[in-house]
Amino acid sequence: MQLPDFPWDRLAGAKARAAAVPGGIVDLSVGTPVDPTPEIVQRALCEAANAPGYPTVHGTPAVRQAAVDWMQRSLDVTVSPDDILPLIGTKEFVAWLPTLLGLGPSDVVASPEIAYPTYEVGALIAGCRTAPVGAEAALTWLNSPANPTGRVMSVDELREVVAFGRRTGSLVVSDECYIEKGWDVEPVSILHPSVSDGDHTGLLALHSLSKRSNLAGYRFGFVAGDPAVVARLLEVRKHAGMMVPLPVQAAAVAAWSDDEHVRVQRERYTRRRGVLRSALSAAGFRIDHSQAGLYLWATRGEPCWDTVNALADRGILVAPGDFYGPGGNQHVRVALTASDAAVELAAQRLA
Repeated sequence: MQLPDFPWDRLAGAKARAAAVPGGIVDLSVGTPVDPTPEIVQRALCEAANAPGYPTVHGTPAVRQAAVDWMQRSLDVTVSPDDILPLIGTKEFVAWLPTLLGLGPSDVVASPEIAYPTYEVGALIAGCRTAPVGAEAALTWLNSPANPTGRVMSVDELREVVAFGRRTGSLVVSDECYIEKGWDVEPVSILHPSVSDGDHTGLLALHSLSKRSNLAGYRFGFVAGDPAVVARLLEVRKHAGMMVPLPVQAAAVAAWSDDEHVRVQRERYTRRRGVLRSALSAAGFRIDHSQAGLYLWATRGEPCWDTVNALADRGILVAPGDFYGPGGNQHVRVALTASDAAVELAAQRLA
């Protein structure tokens, strides 16, 4: 199996230079939450620590109901608890979905041209061919709000992909892990009636607690949608032992059931976004898309590695746009996931 080099390894040189700047590095390259995991979630994890038995792959009724209730409350989407499948974080699902579906060399996996690289890696693991969204494919990935660009697909755009997928027999899977982080527009789920017409056949939506609730270290997400596809994936995952630990499921119930900590975190990111956007614009950058999500997609019209190296010399580390495809070769991704103090220091250095 020939996989591309792990992209973050290529940043080692720039990271070392940024770290050598007096005052140390401001790392805006990776979207790793730095704020505390909510107390309500930590308590739930501790209270469920006595878990001597195996969990089920389908998860507890409580965690599936909490996911259902959140989708109804926050996204105006109605699904059955049977059609919720817990995941050990969402990256494992992205990487293994083509394999779990039984796809192989005769199949095509389509994904956005500028995108999270694991969509393509999952296709390569299964031995599939890859293509951009719009090609006939067995599996089509969407990502709205998008990583890295922060672009949000409109209802009309989503409907067009859904209609094409149904005409051509493609399973359409929408990675919606940033759906509660809309700044300039309100993102819509692919399972929303305005997109799906209330029919989830051939559609899946992917959700995560990593960014929503600062739970990246817990590894919890879920997929919901087409009952037949969810049931099929459940059976395969049973054989593979893909089980979310019971204490993590209890923590997930607390997280999905509480919206106050999401509001508090949103305020933090709103402040950081404002500081970084203003500082980048004043430093000669143009911000493209970035209507939602936890990143600013920035350019000053030069090769992305030139920008990476110039910022590293100021002690700021960002991700080069070509990590996400050739179309990003003049952009960098700037993460909002740094402390308030680090964001203020980055702004000072940009000035």
